[in-house]
Amino acid sequence: MAQQSVLMLGAGFVTKPTLDVLTDAGIAVTVACRTLKTAQDLAGDNKLATPISLDVTNDEALDAEVGKHDLVISLIPYTYHATVIKSAIRKKKNVVTTSYVSPAMMELDQQCKDAGITVMNEIGLDAVKTIDEVHAAGGQITSFLSYCGGLTAPENSDNPLGYKFSWSSRGVLLALRNPAKIIQDGKTIEIASKDLMGTAKPYFIMPGFAFIAYPNRDSSIYAERYHIPEAKTIIRGTLRYQGFAAFIKCLVQMGFLEDTPIEALKSPVAWREATKAILGTASSDPKELEAAITAKVEWESPEDRARILSGLRWIGIFSDEKITPRGNPLDTLCAVLEQKMQFEEGERDMVMLQHKFEITHKDGSKETRTSTLVEYGNEKYSAMAKLVGVTGAVAAKQILDGTLSEKGVLAPMTAKINNPIMKELKEKYGIEMKEKTVL
Repeated sequence: MAQQSVLMLGAGFVTKPTLDVLTDAGIAVTVACRTLKTAQDLAGDNKLATPISLDVTNDEALDAEVGKHDLVISLIPYTYHATVIKSAIRKKKNVVTTSYVSPAMMELDQQCKDAGITVMNEIGLDAVKTIDEVHAAGGQITSFLSYCGGLTAPENSDNPLGYKFSWSSRGVLLALRNPAKIIQDGKTIEIASKDLMGTAKPYFIMPGFAFIAYPNRDSSIYAERYHIPEAKTIIRGTLRYQGFAAFIKCLVQMGFLEDTPIEALKSPVAWREATKAILGTASSDPKELEAAITAKVEWESPEDRARILSGLRWIGIFSDEKITPRGNPLDTLCAVLEQKMQFEEGERDMVMLQHKFEITHKDGSKETRTSTLVEYGNEKYSAMAKLVGVTGAVAAKQILDGTLSEKGVLAPMTAKINNPIMKELKEKYGIEMKEKTVL
């Protein structure tokens, strides 16, 4: 049998475990990145890895590479996935992404089926097992909450946001601009992107963690996807440490998460000049900038205001330090956050994931069940890289060996797709959810 090959798009934070799992299985991997040097660094001396430079926005170049491989795994920002899937449709090749299925991706479902290709997404640790068990026993899921956070370990959460980047800072900040939709007590509630951080509330998982949680995109679709039309509450959301949401809310109200071009951000000006341009103030004097922010932002309390202004000083937005010019507020902010909020030597990240089910059994008795995963990074891989990268690689292997053969734009919402992935993750890589009845 000819050696199988995978085109891996991206050479960022989560790609190393993907490369290792695939090449350990004897699969040849082409590591494609815009910057050849980044691809070369990731490929290293791995005999089965070939680094190349590739711009995914160039359809012709993308098609040429996609056509040479059995499968494409896209680990680049989710905004590019639809472009990659269109190329795979043209070339009749299978695709794996680890992102949520966006409407732009879902629109391609029929074309993927027509092309006879599998596009597997959202590979993570899913809630299907518990839901199937409850339904099989004649019970109902009346409420489903699912919260996940890719965080720094608590002892390393030592900056004003309590957060460090283990993946693309742009991806993290872009996700904060998404509107959200949830089902709560039988009502569908829509949340505008500007209000998202205002909905963040403390969320209890274990006494040792001070989490806040807020909804992530459209949770309402999971009533159908998980086959739980009976659920009166469905919320999928994000976990962060306390203080994060108030800080982000301030950045949103200041205009720092906008990606509209601003002329002043195209050259390396002092940060206070950049802040003046973003805020639209007359002066770049730090005191006047602080006064403008104080007037513009809705503060939760005087203590909150003092904490956040101190954090903004720490970022350096009132200083004479030069910006890394990226042309717009969002990307210029990303550049400085990536410098200041990286993991230091010896620090580790943490992923916390919990599904919480309110169950009504066939006999009318009620139960609250949780399914929880806590994973810490180690010297080899970050927790986020391991969970995203290994699961993506396992899905790719199962498509290549025929275990996973359904066509179209898929997510692991059925036992048929989910169980083989979960089994391999547990048996080979020690990745599993722990179930508990809490009530």
